[in-house]
Amino acid sequence: MENSQSGLEATRCAVILVAGVGSRLRPLTDDRPKALVEVAGETILHRAVRLLIQYGITRLVLATGYREDAVRAALDGLDIELVFCPNPRFDSTQNSVSLALCADAVGERSFFKLDGDVIFQPELLPRLDACQAELAVGVDAGRKLDAEAMKVVLGEGRRIHTFGKGVSIAQSAGESIGIERVSGRLSQRLFDALSACAPDLYYEDVYAQLIAADVLEAEAVDVSDLPWTEIDTFEDLQHARQLLGAGN
Repeated sequence: MENSQSGLEATRCAVILVAGVGSRLRPLTDDRPKALVEVAGETILHRAVRLLIQYGITRLVLATGYREDAVRAALDGLDIELVFCPNPRFDSTQNSVSLALCADAVGERSFFKLDGDVIFQPELLPRLDACQAELAVGVDAGRKLDAEAMKVVLGEGRRIHTFGKGVSIAQSAGESIGIERVSGRLSQRLFDALSACAPDLYYEDVYAQLIAADVLEAEAVDVSDLPWTEIDTFEDLQHARQLLGAGN
């Protein structure tokens, strides 16, 4: 199947990172990872999976760690190809390690990469697929930024110059929301770089390294018109409930 906007083959594989503990949401996460916290009658993970399947995803890779048993139980019986890729060092490594461990499950496929704690809108997926860059990055150009935001700096046009939490707010063109589309021509190169990086790096740090080495073409896809939220705290959780309660 081709994406009607770009003529490119639509993405059929997705990786969701669900390895983290989610300690700031305890006691809700005492017996489950953050992705299995419920928002408006549906867990974060079930909502993401539902939207991915509606789009046409046929292979779902779960980067697991904390309480993998709960993730397996939650997705038991789902009519889609599931692959679980556990990170036994989930409590001492960053998300780059969890993503790197998905290399064999993904191979050279194009794939969506999603942080497991993000509430997003279905319109995001075709918008990312329509981008012809090797790495299409959902970026909110209208969000108020703080020091913890994963900020992006743009070069010419929509090309991304770098990523980083340490980027100054004045330099930033917006916040990366934690969802990207990785093209098949980038997959192997990205996984090789992830496998070779220090375990304390974010995957965005690896993106930045590849961009700096001039071996990665990354483009920002503006999603500032699509309501979304990352859920780290109870305040975030309340915001997510209000967002979905408003019919989104």
